[in-house]
Amino acid sequence: MDEIDERIIILTQNGIPIKSSPFSDIAKEIGISEQEIVHRLERMISRGNIRRIGASIGHRDIGIIANAMCVWNVPDEKAEDIGIIMASFPEVTHCYQRPRAPGWDFNLFTMVHSYTREDCEEVAARISRTTGISEYKLLFSDREFKKTGVRL
Repeated sequence: MDEIDERIIILTQNGIPIKSSPFSDIAKEIGISEQEIVHRLERMISRGNIRRIGASIGHRDIGIIANAMCVWNVPDEKAEDIGIIMASFPEVTHCYQRPRAPGWDFNLFTMVHSYTREDCEEVAARISRTTGISEYKLLFSDREFKKTGVRL
């Protein structure tokens, strides 16, 4: 990546306007064409510098207000296979394996979003039935202080 690529990332990371020429303002500021911006973004994606470009919806704004971190006690030798199954549920937005901590038996973490706490509980129960993992806890969010993607 060069300085222009970094500028493009910095100028797009907080959102791209919804208009017929979404990169026109950025192109003017950097001093290159919109097509060059598109070309550089495509190149950064193909190289793995950026993973993807996508829309982010404020889930609370559309009524999805129940959010639960589900923590699972999964046998370490099964964590990868079970994690793949858990990640396949459409209600799961994040799925991570983490090291166990002293006094904390849980090593797989899934984030579940839904309209009600009961819906989240049902999703966790379905995941449990599907995977055979019965030792889990749901940690519900009370308040959101910050939510952003990675910034350059």
